Amino acid sequence: MRRKQERKLSRREFLALSLGGGVALSGVGFAAWRLARTWEGPAEVFIGRANSYEAELGGIIDAGLRELGIGPKQTAGKSILLKPNLVESSPNTVHVCTHPAVVWATAEAFWRMGALKVMVGEGPGHCTDTIRTLDQSGLSAIIDVRKLPFVDLNRDEVFTVANQGGFSTLSHLSFPATLQKVDMVVSLAKMKTHHWAGVTLSMKNLFGIMPGNVYGWPKNVLHHAGLSQSILDISATFPPQLAIVDGIVGMEGDGPIMGTPKQAGIIVIGKNLPAVDATCARIMGINPLRVEHLRLASGAIGTVRESNIEQRGETISSVMTPFELKDYIPAHRNLRKT
Repeated sequence: MRRKQERKLSRREFLALSLGGGVALSGVGFAAWRLARTWEGPAEVFIGRANSYEAELGGIIDAGLRELGIGPKQTAGKSILLKPNLVESSPNTVHVCTHPAVVWATAEAFWRMGALKVMVGEGPGHCTDTIRTLDQSGLSAIIDVRKLPFVDLNRDEVFTVANQGGFSTLSHLSFPATLQKVDMVVSLAKMKTHHWAGVTLSMKNLFGIMPGNVYGWPKNVLHHAGLSQSILDISATFPPQLAIVDGIVGMEGDGPIMGTPKQAGIIVIGKNLPAVDATCARIMGINPLRVEHLRLASGAIGTVRESNIEQRGETISSVMTPFELKDYIPAHRNLRKT
């Protein structure tokens, strides 16, 4: 049984949580989710083919945003926060973190649509030295040369609100204050298998917005509260408006840091994060209903059912690339079963 909600959000809190109220990109309103407690409406997900990081990524991202109805009307004059996956890195490991080329192409896409400001924010979960992670991932070069602002979400000031998901035992969640200062948050994830969660995609990527100065490293408070449950609570309480998943080179096997590179050659984009992650899972040869946090998300904060997801761009079957799973990892067992 779900925990009883402690209090309703004030209008000021609601506006902050919906990132200013000016960009309605999530496919279903936050307030509507709270009232209905179900979400099984249709969702659109775009799959673009990109064989390498030297491809024309900006054109692929532009096409995906157009297919999803995102253009200057939704983004002009807005402040955009890109949240890549920078969990941990070593030099020249393209399969661990969201690639700098994808981050830069996304920033340029929003600038072309008239965004007032585009910035990058991340709170790495495994390494307390954020600057080192930026350097090793290659992203610091983009930030320095292109003058792309960066904020360390691990050490930002925080604001605290009631947990709107109620999946875990946590009564409140604390978020970086930067999230209240932007109009749109984009989960710029990496396509990877995961030792504990099965897969890490746009929803699991949100662990990186949870400040380490509150939740520790590697966000242990959230792990102790229940990994799948915490993923859902974060997604329900502060849902990003857009997800872009870097699947050009992903990670298979013992992810999110110990696995091996997997060439999938795709970028996946959508406004409903469970639908995006379900599509990615199917491309990876994984049944999303076998992934605990996706199964629990289905009908609660999004849809994962294939019949409810309208695929744009490439089809799943045309780009399907099964990722290796490890039998010795409990979270990987039975993920392929229908």
